[in-house]
Amino acid sequence: MAGLDNATPSPTEIKLHQKSRVFEIAFGNGERFELSYEYLRVFTPSAEARGHGPGQEVLQVGKREIGIERIEPVGTYAIRPVFSDGHDSGLYSWDMLYNLGKHHDELWQTYLDRLEAEGKSRNPEDNPPEPAKKGGGCGHH
Repeated sequence: MAGLDNATPSPTEIKLHQKSRVFEIAFGNGERFELSYEYLRVFTPSAEARGHGPGQEVLQVGKREIGIERIEPVGTYAIRPVFSDGHDSGLYSWDMLYNLGKHHDELWQTYLDRLEAEGKSRNPEDNPPEPAKKGGGCGHH
């Protein structure tokens, strides 16, 4: 989901709806998706959240009220959203955004199920900070 697949249509329009916190993207094949800022933040492709290999993923919690301050273009293949919590290291390629839109319902349900299983919440105030991990980190986060 992170590369640029030539079969993916290119976007023709991108809009940020700040009041509703919805990211709207239209593709050249006529498909249009409305994705919440929270959804985009939860599924960030950054190594900070995805880790550097299987099993290293970090569940993103407390992002219900997240905002997007701005979007920066990355070449002609991706964007970099700058989120209100300071997160700005995720590069969202066109194919990743297309796949997030196409598979929204199942991805979102999997996320909600994982939150429930781990006793976490979408609300920032409901998630106490995790204790700092010692050693074993990659030193980049």
